[in-house]
Amino acid sequence: MPDDELIGLARTGDARAFTELVRRYEDTVYRFSYKICRDSEAASETLQDTFINVYRKLNSFDGKSKFSTWLYTIVTNNCLMKRRKRKSDLMEESLEAYDHPSGEPGSLPRQKPVHTPETPADVVIGRELKSLLEEAMAKLPEEYRVVFTLRDVEGRSTEETASVLGLSVEATKSRLRRARAFLRDQLQPHLKAHPEILS
Repeated sequence: MPDDELIGLARTGDARAFTELVRRYEDTVYRFSYKICRDSEAASETLQDTFINVYRKLNSFDGKSKFSTWLYTIVTNNCLMKRRKRKSDLMEESLEAYDHPSGEPGSLPRQKPVHTPETPADVVIGRELKSLLEEAMAKLPEEYRVVFTLRDVEGRSTEETASVLGLSVEATKSRLRRARAFLRDQLQPHLKAHPEILS
């Protein structure tokens, strides 16, 4: 059943329709929550809070944007609120789904294609680069990390990222450029030490 039909039924009080919406999007919400909150407990709380908000505010969803975009907005607000309250810096983040952008100024270098045979040295370098990238992302200010996560980790368009965050497209692009430049600067010493990553 399409999302709009489920949403219509859920608005009438159909519990099964709302449960199906939760089932359909809970993994997406948790993954994104974890990437922004960078803490499993906070991500689990955000998952619950997000769907409580959805249940309460479903009638306010006007359908002008995608349902997933509306969800991202709620998740982002919940995560940032929790972040400000907790002030916790004990974070870890999985970047397995990270796809390096290509062909854009300030973008991070593209990793070797999946089909390229990896030597033991490649594996070690890849793990080290991932670890350094995680450390660099932990240093990003919240407003830049959210943009970077939505745009480059989640693969959302610049327009959708701007819509989620309530920013102009230009402001979104500006924050994304700064985030990428910061991460590239953080990784540059490592890249110089291992130029083969750029090959």
